Amino acid sequence: MAKRRGELVKNQRVAVDGERSLTPLTGDADKARAYAESLIKNAPDPVFVSDLEGKILQANEAVYKLLGFRPDEVIEQSVSRFISPAETREFTAALREVVEKGVTRNARLNPRSAAGEVIPTTLNASALRDPEGRVIGAIGVLRDMRELDKARAYAESLIKNAPDPVFVSDLEAKILQANDAVFALLGFRPDELIEQSLLRFISPEETREFTAALREVVEKGVTRNVRLNPRTAAGEVIPTTLNASALRESDGRVIGAIGVLRDMREYEQVVRDLEESKQELQEKILDLEKFEEVVVGRELKMIALEKELVSLRREVERLRAGGTVEDAGKGVARVRLTDVEGRTFEDTVDDGIVLFLSDEPVAMPMRVDLYDAESHVVGTDEWGFVHE
Repeated sequence: MAKRRGELVKNQRVAVDGERSLTPLTGDADKARAYAESLIKNAPDPVFVSDLEGKILQANEAVYKLLGFRPDEVIEQSVSRFISPAETREFTAALREVVEKGVTRNARLNPRSAAGEVIPTTLNASALRDPEGRVIGAIGVLRDMRELDKARAYAESLIKNAPDPVFVSDLEAKILQANDAVFALLGFRPDELIEQSLLRFISPEETREFTAALREVVEKGVTRNVRLNPRTAAGEVIPTTLNASALRESDGRVIGAIGVLRDMREYEQVVRDLEESKQELQEKILDLEKFEEVVVGRELKMIALEKELVSLRREVERLRAGGTVEDAGKGVARVRLTDVEGRTFEDTVDDGIVLFLSDEPVAMPMRVDLYDAESHVVGTDEWGFVHE
């Protein structure tokens, strides 16, 4: 019976599902078989043919090179010989899927080589059919994942050791991976974050923004400066910005997003400090403008007062020359000015010049009293000069 199974590929025309589809005409079975065997033999990837029991009926050189076995150590052997019991169950499930759907994809297998090395691979398989269309086996293509796994491990290392909070989510916003900076930022344990929806930690409005960001990642491969304000385990709302790029499958399909969060608390504090400094500066400018207004007003009043004093000096000279001075024989030695508010200002007269100056404004009209050296009044007058 085993011999008959092994002769299925040799003695019957076959139809292979998928891209390699063969439907040889009657009488051309040998040509079809040779063509199919040529496709398998010359395929760059490891390709094998098995029956529905998992027995290997045919394999190409890439399989022998990958596993390090001779052909006689592989052909007619069960696939289960090279994989673990758990993976044997997965391979059996994959064969069932081939029978039901005609194809299976991305089954993880880790066959052990002749040297004992466990080699991570993925299996894509399509149905091997007889002339009546019945599935009689599978054509499997293995993909060596060692380099990809190294690249994935390197990427995971970059995420883990990144100084910024970095996480990986699927297209449903489920968190698949996060680094320590994320846990430190939000205050949650890994088991409280991993496999949880990111939407649990943000508001409904931000949920819509994040969903739109995921769509942009799928369409453009990247999104930038999305504002998110996740809530920490302690209930604090933390302002952040999100930059995200596409996480792709080996065939280029976008399957998720790699997000980098930037804690904006210090930035926003700097902005608030700058706003406060700006407001304080504006207040100081207003105070300075008021001070300048007072100083300029005072200067203008002093100028006006000096003009009035010049007029007063002239009037004193007129009185000394004989105006209303009662005793012309006595000279004027002192002048007292009294304004309408009752304030008095005094100064001496030196060679006919009143040396009177004051910082106080003078209210007009004003009474002028002239005194001699012995403080006797020698003259009085009133002036109604207008203070400008």
